[in-house]
Amino acid sequence: MTEPLTHSPAAPAAEEELPPPARRHRVRAALRRVPRRLRSLPPWSPLAAGVLAGGLLGAGYGLLTTPQYTATGYVVAVPADQSDPASALGFAQAYGRVATQLAVLGDAQMWAHVPVATLERSVRTATSPDAPMVSVTATSADPEEAADMANAVARALTRHAADSAADTHVELRQFARATEPTEPSSASTAVTGLVGASAGGLLGGLALLVRPRRAAREAGRAAAPVPGPAPAADVRGQL
Repeated sequence: MTEPLTHSPAAPAAEEELPPPARRHRVRAALRRVPRRLRSLPPWSPLAAGVLAGGLLGAGYGLLTTPQYTATGYVVAVPADQSDPASALGFAQAYGRVATQLAVLGDAQMWAHVPVATLERSVRTATSPDAPMVSVTATSADPEEAADMANAVARALTRHAADSAADTHVELRQFARATEPTEPSSASTAVTGLVGASAGGLLGGLALLVRPRRAAREAGRAAAPVPGPAPAADVRGQL
């Protein structure tokens, strides 16, 4: 005998996807509702949004940026016995300019243990118009490396000055060694967050100032002129 065939219940048909015209209609309807929702927000919403966005961007920048450390050493120009003491100030200005040249940095790399390109990018010098002193400042992500680079450039500069001391009658001496910094010199996350929030608040305030004028112009355009009341006809003469 053959068993009777049984028909399993048909699976429910899946919902048919909307045709492309219906999808476009829904998207257009949603886009039309966006300006209405924006107009329904409080008037101070651009200011709050600017402060929030700027604070988040500034704090994110502070978190992603590597902290930088700065170390500074000093050398002083000392005149010889037969030279004019005022000449030391002029030579200090000159040595401050040549401290970042390749001839000095080439010798400094041996003591700093970094390439010359790193010294060119990380070392800066400054001079004083009142004192014959040269400051050598180095910046690095490693505080120990920053101090080593500043001391290495100062040492190389004093050696170059000693080689020409017989002609210039001025020599450079180390006044203060660069010490390892304990705190970063770059801005902290809190500072970058506050700066970003201030900038965002400024942009939000400008948007807040522009928004009422635009709304007033739109209201003026939308308002239709209302005709005045027509003068009543004098019908008393007709009675």
